[in-house]
Amino acid sequence: MWGRRFRLPIDSFTASHLCYTIHMRRTNLVLDEQLLEQATRVLGAKTYSAAVNTALGEVIRLKKIQAIPQFFGTGIWRGDLAAMREDHPRRSAPRARQSK
Repeated sequence: MWGRRFRLPIDSFTASHLCYTIHMRRTNLVLDEQLLEQATRVLGAKTYSAAVNTALGEVIRLKKIQAIPQFFGTGIWRGDLAAMREDHPRRSAPRARQSK
C-alpha cells in the first residue's frame, strides 16, 4: 500500500494554483575556482549555482542599502529639536465638550 501512487482528480482551478513558473537562465560563466569554493563555504550553499545566486542577491541588497541616503537627500539634519518644539504652544488639558 505504501508503494502505490494515488492519482487525485485535479480540476482546472486546482491545477492553476499548483503550477507556477520559475524563470531561470542557463549560462556559462568563467569563474575563479578559489573564489567559488570560498563563497560556497562561507554562504553555506550546497551547490555552486546556489552560491552564485546568493552572492548576486547579496550584492543587489547591499547596493540598494547604499542608495538609501541618495533617495532621502544628502547630509544629516543638524537642527535643534528642542528649540523646534518650543515654537509650537503646548496643549493644555483636553477641553470639556460644550453642550448645545
